[in-house]
Amino acid sequence: MSTENEGNEGTAAEAAPSVPPVPADAPQGSPGSAPAPAPAPAEEPTTQATTPMASVPATPPHAPHTPHAPQAPHGPQSAAEANWPPPPAAPAYASHGASGSGGGGPVWGAPPPPQPYGPEAPRRKRGMGGLVAAVAAAALVAGGIGGSLGYWAADRNTSGSTTVSASANPQDLKRDPGTVAGVAAKALPSVVTIDAQGGDGEGGTGTGFVYDKEGHILTNNHVVASAADSGQLTATFSDGKKYGAEVVGRAQGYDVAVLKLKNPPSGLTPLALGNSDQVAVGDSTIAIGAPFGLSNTVTTGIISAKNRPVASGDGSGGSNSYMSALQTDASINPGNSGGPLLDARGAVIGINSAIQSTGSSVGQTQAGSIGLGFAIPINQATNVAQQLIKTGKPVYPVIGATVTMDEKTGGAVISDRGAGGTQAVSKDGPADRAGLRAGDVITKFDDTVIDSGPTLIGEIWTHKPGDRVTLTYERDGRTATAEVTLGERSGDS
Repeated sequence: MSTENEGNEGTAAEAAPSVPPVPADAPQGSPGSAPAPAPAPAEEPTTQATTPMASVPATPPHAPHTPHAPQAPHGPQSAAEANWPPPPAAPAYASHGASGSGGGGPVWGAPPPPQPYGPEAPRRKRGMGGLVAAVAAAALVAGGIGGSLGYWAADRNTSGSTTVSASANPQDLKRDPGTVAGVAAKALPSVVTIDAQGGDGEGGTGTGFVYDKEGHILTNNHVVASAADSGQLTATFSDGKKYGAEVVGRAQGYDVAVLKLKNPPSGLTPLALGNSDQVAVGDSTIAIGAPFGLSNTVTTGIISAKNRPVASGDGSGGSNSYMSALQTDASINPGNSGGPLLDARGAVIGINSAIQSTGSSVGQTQAGSIGLGFAIPINQATNVAQQLIKTGKPVYPVIGATVTMDEKTGGAVISDRGAGGTQAVSKDGPADRAGLRAGDVITKFDDTVIDSGPTLIGEIWTHKPGDRVTLTYERDGRTATAEVTLGERSGDS
């Protein structure tokens, strides 16, 4: 089977972003302890998605020994033909398994050297002593004034309490719609925790949200993959009510799936969908999900980057997902997968899908947030969801060429041969009609710089079949452009 727009089985490499796209707890010493020695170097970063974890354990740092500090002295994360790519070597879904998980990698950077003893410490002590003395003096003055006022009040009213109670009026406890609390209160009733239990006993926990009033739930493919063919899916709302669900359709390449509640309740409120194309770096974000099984968890952050090329896999050597992702520093952990990434208004701008890992080791299966989370832009996810609801199958745009999956090639290189010895450029396909040949290096897709095969695939998949795009490529040291009308491929196989 050939995979269009992707690398061959033998040349596939991890398609993680150039900046680390799943994470480590930094060990901390107790107060007053000497700084811990720097941890051993971490393994190469890997990308994991954020729900049922299949493999690729994350590397937690071993807690370094922290000796007691002496007291200071007294005194003064080759492609085949754009149909389905082989998986990258390392990225894997960061998921929450049945027993939960955790993990991590080494501390980022070495700890600072210990504070030397000497004259500086006594000067700080004197400064602190002065501050304490000033506070004590202020307290004495305030105490004297308070005592006088208290005597004056007691002398005139000795029968009642002098405390003041906060208003018990519920109206005073409401949060403004524009606050995080206001957005969360409105969105939480439309977010569900998904429990996926496969027929073989494997499963995990993820998140989804109400897509429409008919009871469709939008989530990640890797959240439901273990129970898609034979298993049980349950969606639990924030009020604790549970509903059975079934898979309507799923797209492995996009990492998007649509569920349908079997007996949906009346009055479902779909989350409002935003426009991910209009998102700007620095915009506020709110993530809702069930990290490590902790349902209805709300975290906040900002958009850290846009159009971040991310390739993630299920860790089992299966198919990969490619995205031109929204990057956020909102805390996202295993179990957040499939949950909504909201803007400050409460509109969905993305589906949380993957987190960056700092490495892996024996005995650890998952990692946690290091502030590098990735979400599928909602504009792309909506197109996929509509197709799945309509036909049950995904449709992928393609250029009809096999590209290598090497990362450091300065572009997407069209392979010499496709999978199974087929032609790298499909005869009469979009690339062939545009004049592209094996060996050409695609460096731009419209105005987006292309640095690798995975980046090209992620950009292609933000479009629809029939879209006309401009490819910039290099051949024999010369730069040229070609107008390409994207073709299509139906299904994941």
